[in-house]
Amino acid sequence: MDFFQAIIYGIVQGVGEFLPISSTAHLDLLPWLTGWKLDNETQMVFDVALHLGTGAAVIIYFFKDWIRLISAGFTKPKSVDGKLFWLIVLATIPGAIAGVFLDKFVAGLKDDYLIIGIMLIIMGAVLYIADRVGKSQVELEGIGIKRSVLVGISQVFAMIPGVSRSGITMSTGRFLGMKRDSIARFTFLMSAPIIMADAVYHAKDIVQINLPVVPFVTAIITAGVVGLLSIRFLLNYLKTKGFGIFVIYRFALGAIVIILALAGFGK
Repeated sequence: MDFFQAIIYGIVQGVGEFLPISSTAHLDLLPWLTGWKLDNETQMVFDVALHLGTGAAVIIYFFKDWIRLISAGFTKPKSVDGKLFWLIVLATIPGAIAGVFLDKFVAGLKDDYLIIGIMLIIMGAVLYIADRVGKSQVELEGIGIKRSVLVGISQVFAMIPGVSRSGITMSTGRFLGMKRDSIARFTFLMSAPIIMADAVYHAKDIVQINLPVVPFVTAIITAGVVGLLSIRFLLNYLKTKGFGIFVIYRFALGAIVIILALAGFGK
């Protein structure tokens, strides 16, 4: 991977990780559509770099929140911030367990572009329905144990390319009556330990690889900067608007991918 490719991958990761459009699907589709074929070692290296970048982005953006939540979690666990901290911890458990036990299974889906296209559309429909029926009654502080657990469990499905972690968790939150910006904030807070854990978990596979330093660092920085901008954009956007634009995008991209897959593109 060269410098230019590292920037493109970083942009795709930074946008796709936080907007409900599936970063996994886009990262799988990118080499298919561009012809940028990466060997397994290079792919592993840049998967780690991209997750380090977006993991750093969500930690930096919510740094003050994390300091407050962690402090309250251990010193005032019954306070609003203390309870929220432990609800975030609780919600991350299902995704962490699934990541360890299902990682190799779902890896086989990354080159099944027909499945990716179908899941882009299905998740788009789920996001649309959830946003339409959601009552927008529950603030972040009122998420509670039941909603936290259900949102955390829903995150497991994000391992399927085309689903999207932010897409499925925000849809679940909307079904459960949460306000758009509240479930988005909870999703981002919950994603920090998951993203960083994913990067650390896969880092063990690259310790013996001779890292291409410049592209590796470029991918981290690009994913981080674009990730910060994406978080800020979505939180502000959802204060006044719904998920319609993302639903339309998912439908359009999914249809294009399905047509190309059925036509044998790239073979």
